[in-house]
Amino acid sequence: MRINRIRPDIVVLSDELEVPGIGHLPVNAYVLRAAEPVVVDTGLSLPGRGFLEALGSVVDPADIEWVWLTHPDRDHTGSLFDLLDQAPHARLITTFAGVGIMSCERPVPLDRVYLLNPGQSLDVGDRRLTALRPPLFDNPSTVGCFDDRSGSYFSSDCFGAPLETAELATADDIGYCLPSAVRAAQHLWATVDSPWVHTVDQEKFMATVAALSALEPQRLLSTHLPPADGRTAEYLEMLAAAPQADAFVGPDQAALEQMLAGFEPAR
Repeated sequence: MRINRIRPDIVVLSDELEVPGIGHLPVNAYVLRAAEPVVVDTGLSLPGRGFLEALGSVVDPADIEWVWLTHPDRDHTGSLFDLLDQAPHARLITTFAGVGIMSCERPVPLDRVYLLNPGQSLDVGDRRLTALRPPLFDNPSTVGCFDDRSGSYFSSDCFGAPLETAELATADDIGYCLPSAVRAAQHLWATVDSPWVHTVDQEKFMATVAALSALEPQRLLSTHLPPADGRTAEYLEMLAAAPQADAFVGPDQAALEQMLAGFEPAR
């Protein structure tokens, strides 16, 4: 795990996951050093990732006031309950649906929950965080947030892209990657993560893109892309073209067997 300090008030806890045949998928969590510190997502649900150790080097868990869970998929909730144990004052920001989904695996302490729906805002001392569902998502409880002080939009899975190497996936800025490669990878991820984009009503979809554009975010902070500063117009245009991108067709059993054969040691 890599720690990227992209602003005095924003730290990225950067991890990645190799997807065979596709690339290295960034998996980011964020620390917002607000007057009331906020952690956005809690990393992969895999052993040995070192999330809490990395987090503890950035902020004392006892000082964390809020944990914003963009949605309860396993690449966002890895250290959630351990963090709640270590951060006794922290409230968990999610939705009613998010609580229901998590409760299928483990009871959620409802006295620690703060329900926030799209369009609602939360004051965290020196800034307001406004909930906005991103245009692309893979979970019905997904809610991103806009920080009005830094001009940053935490977009959950939206804008994600598998990248060529682990180093690029954990970089502190997407500018290290070729724009054309990023666009192709973003369209690939859009069709993998949100396959409904091919059947969506175009006018309604573009209304969600317009809602994000209206916030005029200076910075896009995705779970699955290195930080993107000053690229909002470019990436909104990418979203507008996503419904026309080629549909993703995953490997079938024959391809899996061929892949597994490649893993066997030479004799």
